[in-house]
Amino acid sequence: MINTSKLKNSLTFKLVVLAALALLLLIPSFLISGLVQDRESQKEQAAVDIASKWAGTQQLTGPFLSIPYTRYRLVEQGAGKPHKTEAITEYWQILPEELKINGVIKPEKRHRGIFDVTVYQSELKIQGKFSRQDIKLPDVPISQIHLNEAELVMGISDLRGIKEEPKVKLGNTILDFKAGVNNSETVASGVHTNFSLKSEEDIQQTFEINLALNGSQSIKFVPMGRKTDVRIQSSWPAPSFNGSFLPDNRTVTDQGFKADWTILHLNRNFPQSWTTARYNLDESAFGLDLLSTAGNYQKIYRALNYALLFIGFTFLIFFFTEVLRNMQVHPLQYLLVGFALLLFFTLLLSFSEYVSFNMAYGIATLATLGLIGGYVKAILQSGSMATFITSILALLYTFIFVILQLEDLALLIGSIGMFCMLAAVMYLSRKVDWYGYGKA
Repeated sequence: MINTSKLKNSLTFKLVVLAALALLLLIPSFLISGLVQDRESQKEQAAVDIASKWAGTQQLTGPFLSIPYTRYRLVEQGAGKPHKTEAITEYWQILPEELKINGVIKPEKRHRGIFDVTVYQSELKIQGKFSRQDIKLPDVPISQIHLNEAELVMGISDLRGIKEEPKVKLGNTILDFKAGVNNSETVASGVHTNFSLKSEEDIQQTFEINLALNGSQSIKFVPMGRKTDVRIQSSWPAPSFNGSFLPDNRTVTDQGFKADWTILHLNRNFPQSWTTARYNLDESAFGLDLLSTAGNYQKIYRALNYALLFIGFTFLIFFFTEVLRNMQVHPLQYLLVGFALLLFFTLLLSFSEYVSFNMAYGIATLATLGLIGGYVKAILQSGSMATFITSILALLYTFIFVILQLEDLALLIGSIGMFCMLAAVMYLSRKVDWYGYGKA
């Protein structure tokens, strides 16, 4: 027959019960993780809805020359029938010798329900020049190259973002752009203008384009010049530079940022001109994202990874309080404290959608510490113990907060902190008579 009194006072049994409770409480933490994912998806949907009415992410490709030419090929018509000659139209793409883009990005906030979505207006000045080209293509006579049908093409990923009709100054001539592209092999969408050529000397032209372009969340550029220089400035304080190239120089402050890139044709995986070949220009795109509070959800995900540490370390504090102060804490009371710890994450999630993450973390921490501190004082009948346990928990919350703010050093600081916690537990338990606990 089981001795219930002995089992009640068994430290091994108590530790097994606490471990089971801690693991049981991980189930609600997974449910909270699902809630975070749901809120994040709702914010992404809000961004999609706003972008559908404003403009989506933008990628600028060009400008470049597109010259059509005719190639003839023989087509089989079946057994016993003569071959048929078929004319096909292909395009010769010529990239600029120099490409300079100077831009100013003006961010704005748009609201959908409780969610904020970052959009922007950009003013881009695009300058450059084309160098002289030898009008020679393999197996294509000069008479089949249609110089008079040449076009200047500018790839723009979302045409809804164009807010002022752009014009291009080619040499001393000002031309209007037309919507769409006639050849979608290089860019899927964009604008073009006729660039009628008479000879190879006409290709050597300078160009200047002023483009007012709206977009959402990010803007990217494809380095189409033999040498591409991009200079961007904005009042946005939290840019995320990404793509195939990072800025050569950047300055980021609370008042905004400045960044510049210089890309050579040797740095990308496509040539200065081509005909039938297809290249993935997107692989060489670079630019920036305008980060918003969507990053808060990622921080909450990271905080949830420490849920077991929150619960386990808090349970250890209560456990050593029982052992060292000869007090009794019921498993149900442990369970209620565990639920209070999990409520911290829901408070953090809900407040972070209205205020900054740091402020939300502070509010959730103070609320949780106040709840647990008051409960401890009630069940242990000791204000000093309540203050001691609350102080230890405050240190734990501060430690987790520091880790969440770090990126590269998070693993190092986290490992050192957990080592110190283990050392403290080992120190507190060094003189405990584990076999004699519970005896008269």
